[in-house]
Amino acid sequence: MNEKFMKNEQLNFIKKQIALIKDISKRNVPKSVLLAEIDLANAKIIDNMPHATEEQLEMLDISTLRTDVEYEQYIQHLSSFVLPFPEITEQQLKKMFPKNKKLKLPDLSTIDHSKLTYLSWTDLGLNKKFIVYELDGKMVGIECKVTPTSKANYCSICQSIGEVTYFSTKTKAKKSKNPDYYKSIGNLICADSNECNKKITNAEYLTTVLREALAK
Repeated sequence: MNEKFMKNEQLNFIKKQIALIKDISKRNVPKSVLLAEIDLANAKIIDNMPHATEEQLEMLDISTLRTDVEYEQYIQHLSSFVLPFPEITEQQLKKMFPKNKKLKLPDLSTIDHSKLTYLSWTDLGLNKKFIVYELDGKMVGIECKVTPTSKANYCSICQSIGEVTYFSTKTKAKKSKNPDYYKSIGNLICADSNECNKKITNAEYLTTVLREALAK
């Protein structure tokens, strides 16, 4: 079997479960406690892959793994089954953000699509962060104003502590009685989207923001 079936954030979720197991094993806890934690992690991994086939679920099983080498080999093997972020061209990106005539784009040739949940970059000249994601089978994008922060904080996308920036984006929804009305959505997100993509284990918040921002 060589069909790709998992997303970047799902592999990150598995990595997080393994990291927790390895941390517990270093505490010299009773074997029964360690085995219970492994069973719990295994159940969470399976629950996080609702569309996996029986063969794929068998591949995901971590119950027989014990050493760091075995865990590393397991992750390396699963990495080959990650669905890459869809290929996208500079022209497509420019079309997503037509109001930004001098849009500075990332170097797409240097991006590892297999390690992306979402594509994002910051244009310092415009003081904006751009986010692109495949939502309901369609590539969509939003632009956000960003304000750097001086302290590490909780990222709303990857739900981890790190260097963050405050972002705000306007929704497209309008009120019929007030065509000038708009709603702004804002929160803290990782300043470095590459780091965020390494840590994200669930795209729920990201999709919620995109749906709200793009709703008409």
